[in-house]
Amino acid sequence: MNKPLDEALSVEISQRINSKASKPFDNTYRAALATEGAVYVQGFLVFVGKPYQPVEHSWIELGDSIIDPNLPHLQKNPQELWYFAAQRLTIKQLKAVIEESQEDYPEDDPLPIYGESPYEYYGDVMLGGKDYLAAYQAAEIKCKEINNNN
Repeated sequence: MNKPLDEALSVEISQRINSKASKPFDNTYRAALATEGAVYVQGFLVFVGKPYQPVEHSWIELGDSIIDPNLPHLQKNPQELWYFAAQRLTIKQLKAVIEESQEDYPEDDPLPIYGESPYEYYGDVMLGGKDYLAAYQAAEIKCKEINNNN
């Protein structure tokens, strides 16, 4: 299910890469490149309170731990954060996708990454394949549970 969040390492890496509040996917990309053995993960974050729905998010995994370089910007209790992975990319895969995206669509931001086409849309702005849908649905259930069905 949910891997444990390493709060101390999340804050340390956030400071090391000088993470920015408005750039969660870029922060995670930079953290992945700066952390040996890291896996880049995209999916959804759930917490108590607004917006009362899953938030598209990214983090890295290191062994059996979640490292979230965005943690200092979330202003949430780390014990009340739930992560739902939609896709995982090795650093080699991540670099290849970013490079290809920059060549094919230089005017577009290559992050977040949604995998292979065709895409389907979820919520208002999210898109992705069946893995994204499964992660979103699991996150949605948890969100309703912790927010008393708001």
